[in-house]
Amino acid sequence: MPRPTTKTELIAATRDRWAALWQTIDTIPGGPEALVLDFGGDPKLTEAHWSRDTDLHDVLVHLHAWHRLALDWVAANLGGDPRPFLPPPYTWANYGELNAAIRTAHRDSSYREAADQARASHAELLALAESFSEQELFEKKHFPWTGSTHLASYLISASPSHSDWAIKKIRRALRGR
Repeated sequence: MPRPTTKTELIAATRDRWAALWQTIDTIPGGPEALVLDFGGDPKLTEAHWSRDTDLHDVLVHLHAWHRLALDWVAANLGGDPRPFLPPPYTWANYGELNAAIRTAHRDSSYREAADQARASHAELLALAESFSEQELFEKKHFPWTGSTHLASYLISASPSHSDWAIKKIRRALRGR
């Protein structure tokens, strides 16, 4: 999927990739709770998430958490409370630790809770994207708190790109069955 460069493309990608994710989930034999993410120590799969997430619950918790990161970051900064995208003490150098902490914090929630939370935060993120103008979304440095990039870059990463990540992970697990 090409990276969105307009508001229309951003909204379409956010909707399309989310729908594709749930279509992929609907193909899981035995239902979504039956999916085990075991990639067998494949040496080509070096990113931490390949060993971190063990089931679809973990993937949905991760999606929800990254939706919330974007939502909370935008709300705080628009409300006059400047803050970085990642909550302290996390940085882009150690965000893997944040992802592990997210998984640990949600270990006791059910698959259904994770799915419901992910759906709700996705809807909020989509509404947030729709609330901004083309200029607000895609003009670099329009908001001082986006640094050298534009707001859409963060929203793309939090939603359609993360949905693609989840789809690829699920499909890889299904191929290994």
